[in-house]
Amino acid sequence: MGILEGKNILVAGVTLDTSIGFHVAKIAQQEGATVIVSNFGRAMSLTRRVIKKLDPEPVLLEVDVSNDDQLAALEGNLREHVDRIDGVAHCIAFANPETALGGGFLTTPWPDVSTALQVSAYSLSSLTMAVKPLFGETASVVGFDFDATVAWPVYDWMGVAKAALESTSRYLARYLGPEGVRVNLVSAGPLDTLAKKAIPGSDQFNNLWGERAPLGWDPKDITPAAKAAVALMSDWFPKTTGEMVHVDGGMQKMGA
Repeated sequence: MGILEGKNILVAGVTLDTSIGFHVAKIAQQEGATVIVSNFGRAMSLTRRVIKKLDPEPVLLEVDVSNDDQLAALEGNLREHVDRIDGVAHCIAFANPETALGGGFLTTPWPDVSTALQVSAYSLSSLTMAVKPLFGETASVVGFDFDATVAWPVYDWMGVAKAALESTSRYLARYLGPEGVRVNLVSAGPLDTLAKKAIPGSDQFNNLWGERAPLGWDPKDITPAAKAAVALMSDWFPKTTGEMVHVDGGMQKMGA
């Protein structure tokens, strides 16, 4: 019996089979969960194709986390398929690669900063609150981070958004803990996802991790980060909330 046996999990942000969300969905299913996935807009066609690789093929819902109407409709859409949600994997982030990433930090216009913050940080709260009526006595929300305690080259406003994500997760943990909801983050090392490949100059992260991660680091291996999220959504961390679990080969704890 898997560690998510009998649980219903929403995985928000499944695009390609190289996405973190896809691997979370795959491992969650292997661990016994009923999985529902989401995406929105033009990316829905990619998601429809890629989820055919999952067994069973999960339900796909359209959820644009910047669209209040779609968030308001999410509870009802979920209830058509499940009677409760036990876990939410927030695998969502976006910043305009032409203005908010790649070294142009000082000239990024506010509308692009606002989008990065809403989609990459605020959505952890807005998505959680949209799903909250379906939570039972306990539930687990897991987001994905890239350590925002330092300033990285080329990461720019996404780094700021990830710092906001970290703080958002702690406040959600504070306010929702009394209702049995745990909120944690997985801080992964650089992974060769579609989002990372859109960041100008992001290959330098691979070189850095290759030199300094004591456990080594394969940017194409998404399984370790996905396993951490699945573990956090299980009952094996019943009193862990507001935490950031590093899955980065040990890089974060190493000096120069």
